Amino acid sequence: MIIGGIVLALVHWLFYRRFIRATGVPGPAKTVAAGVLVVLWLALVVAFSAGSLYSPEPIRPIVWFGLTWSAVMFYLLLGLLVIGLILLIARLAQFSNRLLLLRVLSAVLVVAAVGTVAYGVYEADNPHVVSAEVRSPKLPAELDGVRVAVVADIHVGAARGPAFTQRVVDLVNRQQPDVIVLPGDLIDGSVELVGPDIAPIAGLTAKYGKFAVAGNHEGYVDGVADWMDFWETLGLRTLRNQRAEIPINGATLELAGVYDYDAPDPYGPDVDAAVAGHRPDRFLMLIAHQPRQAPEAAARGIDLQVSGHTHGGQIWPLNYVVGWVNGTVAGLDRVDGMQLFTTRGVGAWGPPVRVGARPDIAILTLRRG
Repeated sequence: MIIGGIVLALVHWLFYRRFIRATGVPGPAKTVAAGVLVVLWLALVVAFSAGSLYSPEPIRPIVWFGLTWSAVMFYLLLGLLVIGLILLIARLAQFSNRLLLLRVLSAVLVVAAVGTVAYGVYEADNPHVVSAEVRSPKLPAELDGVRVAVVADIHVGAARGPAFTQRVVDLVNRQQPDVIVLPGDLIDGSVELVGPDIAPIAGLTAKYGKFAVAGNHEGYVDGVADWMDFWETLGLRTLRNQRAEIPINGATLELAGVYDYDAPDPYGPDVDAAVAGHRPDRFLMLIAHQPRQAPEAAARGIDLQVSGHTHGGQIWPLNYVVGWVNGTVAGLDRVDGMQLFTTRGVGAWGPPVRVGARPDIAILTLRRG
């Protein structure tokens, strides 16, 4: 962490040189600005060291602030690249007052970065409900109209705690879903420390059950099984390369769930094990944390995969990178003939900020046809 702190200090020194010294900020204001940068650096060090996976009170507000500042830093660094390019063009064009240009561009960048992140904080704190219809000729008429809530990527533990989990639970319950599926990354941290932050998830209600799989973050501190065992105590049924048959209106809805795409043994994904015993004439939904598991699922004849993980990119322009890595960003797609639905997720990893990727809870309505 010492190396990380040094790197962050160098970034803040860069900000001091480019935004304060280079623009000619006068003495008293320069001193104040330097002090502010030191405070911001300290908050970021606390956020990345003491609070990256768990943030007890009263440290959680500091972690929240530090992580939010990291998003501002991201946009400032992007903006400095653009300013550098503009100044190079101005030099080549022999523009006479490059200092004025630098001052104007720097002021615009700071306002734009802070304003964008402020909006991103608001956006991240206001998850909404999205709806989609999934059609399949294999769906029995008795299951036509079944509503499935998809709740992924809550990521409590660092910047957010049980109050956020409770808000998610209340929002889901207002939709009165028939089935709830949770495709992982519900937490950041250990069962001992973060368990109370996710505990309100026990209040989720659905007519026919609540089913969860692990994401990549469930294995970062404790073992994956530790978290899944804990979820079972909260009333979630965990699918560990397993299949479940849900009787509804005299018919059967089949769900399968696998471990995360990147999980090492003994928690590696095994689609064959998950679909064992499945009748090919029945509609089958797979819960898998990452959309990258879709090609294998399609090859096994699965009708619908439901995933999270991408956060819809979370912070523009990272959505372009996320789409390139995962093959999708959010919404309903097709992969080798199989339908794939990817939720943007309801929380945020790292900065509690979303720009151009508003968090969501998805309600999928299953339709025959």
